[in-house]
Amino acid sequence: MIVVPAMDIIDGKCVRLEKGDYNRMKVYSSDPVSIARAFEEAGLSRLHLVDLDGAKAGMPKNLAVLEKIAASTSLEIDFGGGVKNLEVLEDVLSAGAAFANIGSVAVKNVEEAERMAARHPEALILSADSRDGIIRVSGWLEDGGIDVVSFIRTWYAKGITKAVCTDIATDGMLSGPSLDLYRRIMACTDVYLISSGGVSSQNDLYELASLGVPAAIVGKAFYEGRVTLAGMREVEIAC
Repeated sequence: MIVVPAMDIIDGKCVRLEKGDYNRMKVYSSDPVSIARAFEEAGLSRLHLVDLDGAKAGMPKNLAVLEKIAASTSLEIDFGGGVKNLEVLEDVLSAGAAFANIGSVAVKNVEEAERMAARHPEALILSADSRDGIIRVSGWLEDGGIDVVSFIRTWYAKGITKAVCTDIATDGMLSGPSLDLYRRIMACTDVYLISSGGVSSQNDLYELASLGVPAAIVGKAFYEGRVTLAGMREVEIAC
């Protein structure tokens, strides 16, 4: 298993939301670069960087943070938030991201998402984030109107072979990951699944690994001291 620490950005600061609610925000740091360096120094190799301003606005607003982290570390960064067309995707990759997450465009502008997938399939991660099994888009503020498994399978057939899946009900709640959701997804598709949301302890990571989940994102559990950097690396080594 690859353990991927998360960093959510609003106005250049590292924050966390509860259940995707912008009114339930906690600021953890005004220096995202120093946090990213700590991840690298701990032996971790990936970073899940989410531009929450960009997700809400429909275009990236914190590319400067991405550029600084990419210039200051060797972390493999996947970036999400407002990546809605091929030109923005290429801007994100040029700013230093190895991967870009797309969700809203894959629901609202299928033709453009297909153009992105045709040009950079290896760089795309499908954001298959759901509430009650239904995809949510536009910073989780809108109902996407499609079942999460159907959504993943549709885009897997179009060449996007990696998906990050958040059960919004668990995000930021430290209540444990949605194991049943991940079982359901893995039973129906060969997508490279990245779990997100709900991790509250190192044991949760071992449970995800036991299901065969190849990668797991850790966010609030780290910032609240529930999972240490050493613990994340220990899971990677053990699994």
